Amino acid sequence: MNLSRSIQGSVVALALVLSGCSWFDSDDSTPSAEQTPDPSPTPTEFEQANVDSASGDAASITTTAEQTGPSFRSDNIGVSFEATDLADPRLDPAKSNLDEQLRALGSPALRFAGNALDRRTFWTSKGEAPKHGEKTTITPDDLKRLKKLVDATGSTVTLGVPLGTYDPERGADMAAHAVDILGDSLIGLGIGNEPNGYTVDDVPDGAVREDGWNEDKYVGQLEAYAKAIHAKRPEAPIIGPDVYDGAWMTAFLDSDVKNKTALAQHWYQLYECDSTKVPGRGPQAANLIVPLAKEAAKKNLGIGKSKADAAGVPLWLEETGPTSCPGTNDTSLTNASALWAADYTLYAATLGVERMAMHSMLGACKGGAPMSLICDPADRGDQSNEFQVRPNMLGLRLLVPSVGGEFTSTDVTGGGNMSAYTVVKNDGRTLVTTVINANDAASVGGNPVTLSMPSGFSVSSASQVYGASNDVKSATQVVPANPLPADVPFSGDGAPGSASGAPSPSGGPSSPQATGGVGDDGKLWIDLAGSTVTVFVMTKRA
Repeated sequence: MNLSRSIQGSVVALALVLSGCSWFDSDDSTPSAEQTPDPSPTPTEFEQANVDSASGDAASITTTAEQTGPSFRSDNIGVSFEATDLADPRLDPAKSNLDEQLRALGSPALRFAGNALDRRTFWTSKGEAPKHGEKTTITPDDLKRLKKLVDATGSTVTLGVPLGTYDPERGADMAAHAVDILGDSLIGLGIGNEPNGYTVDDVPDGAVREDGWNEDKYVGQLEAYAKAIHAKRPEAPIIGPDVYDGAWMTAFLDSDVKNKTALAQHWYQLYECDSTKVPGRGPQAANLIVPLAKEAAKKNLGIGKSKADAAGVPLWLEETGPTSCPGTNDTSLTNASALWAADYTLYAATLGVERMAMHSMLGACKGGAPMSLICDPADRGDQSNEFQVRPNMLGLRLLVPSVGGEFTSTDVTGGGNMSAYTVVKNDGRTLVTTVINANDAASVGGNPVTLSMPSGFSVSSASQVYGASNDVKSATQVVPANPLPADVPFSGDGAPGSASGAPSPSGGPSSPQATGGVGDDGKLWIDLAGSTVTVFVMTKRA
């Protein structure tokens, strides 16, 4: 099979190192050439990578159409930006392709805050100069430009109000302008970013409070800001505390702040920056896709979910990403980051997270944030108006068909490192199953998969993101959504020889010429390439 025929898009430019909260590193990695597919006709059938050598463990995936979990919302796919990006003229849809890249995520959640909020951002509606050496000034005109982006993407937005320099009246002025300009698209105002880290002095301009800063002092300043904001705009929605620490979450929830709209949590998957252990929590690509990753997510997101439930507010994961560690250029550019982004986003949604934003910035591909979903390919020091996407962005794009669905029970038996999620939508007439096959394609090629659907359903289309291995860098590719061909490769046991139900050869890895497809009993037999995320859309026959 000619792989280039089936690939419609590819990524990505490389970058230097940045930690999860946007502190630059001195990695001088050299980017490889961007990979692009050969020109080809638009395919009319779903074709994945050649999996004739599929030798991985066989898997059985059983889907149902009965809701058993929460909904998958448009806000479960989202992007967090640094507050300083508000001053970037390229937020204007007329000035770049940023709106187009974001629309590829549906109507994604947008958030502006990050470490730059409290250390490098100055707000004024009166034309004042920065008071404490802040490097970026934000004005009402910047919020008007953001409104254009929000209107173009159909997004909701949360906005950070600087707390690094204590000034409740200035914060209230910013909040009032945001409410007036952004209107219903503004669903949350966060007062400060990660206040539990305000005394950290080992990052640029990190310490914005003296020793002795604690939860009680935070609550006092938080309440003063909220009181000033609500004196101007009584219905302004407040979220917080934008931390990973449970004690600070409790402090926010127990405060006297009115109109608390959501508990805002931060969490990064890989945080043991000095560890090289695999499996583990060190910043190695392999650690993104080991089962331990889900265990850590369930434990840490469970802290926020339990507190949010007790307070009667939703849990929003306002800042997240693969790792907060510096020196993780290699991790960010691997195909594993695409697999992780899809799996983690769906998994967090099943745990009850109602909004999620992957931390990014409008920086250069070379020298900017490697964990960012997008980047600017211009030479360092220059800017372009054509942002490029990275593997994690491609992983998220594949989740758009699931938006608006409600999670159902999905069972995966066998298959090694494989997981699957199903949602039901369109009044029960559509099922969308997303399969993350994290078995390394370089080792197993693929895995024979039997997908069992509820009675009356059949696969109407499939799409995929793919890499030649989990570790391959800047080479994640896209197989666009198309109907399945009548016959697909299948090297497992039990499938008919064709979609019509004729007898099959003996099957198994030693019989690569066996064919699968969709049978009359609601099953699909297919060799599913390793190192992939695959989305099957199933419709109920009339």
